Amino acid sequence: QVQLAESGGGLVQPGGSLRLSCTVSGRSFNSFAVGLGWFRQAPGKEREFVAALSRRDHSTNYADSVKGRFTVSRDNAKNTAYLQMSSLKPEDTAVYYCAARMTGSEFTAPRDQDAYTYWGQGTQVTVSS
Repeated sequence: QVQLAESGGGLVQPGGSLRLSCTVSGRSFNSFAVGLGWFRQAPGKEREFVAALSRRDHSTNYADSVKGRFTVSRDNAKNTAYLQMSSLKPEDTAVYYCAARMTGSEFTAPRDQDAYTYWGQGTQVTVSS
């Protein structure tokens, strides 16, 4: 079994920055071979894709709404993925989830939630003055 734990959420003013972390733990695995996705769910809305990093870092994928503002990365030594968020807007307010996939193409970073097997519990990000 694989567990994911997000951290780093909080309250930030519009235009500010925040970095979310997602630590992957559990059964033995090669962290570099894990595909990672970030999703978010705002109140009253469906969960939506934010960003993804393919297995073995072959590619990244970003939602149009965050492109140029958010960056996904990982530190394999720490089994941790990051979502660096800059120029935050009130509409970025949501619960942010990380997700992981151990199988599938190494060259794609899927937007589809069904592509991911393991999910964290989420961390709240609130952008407000």
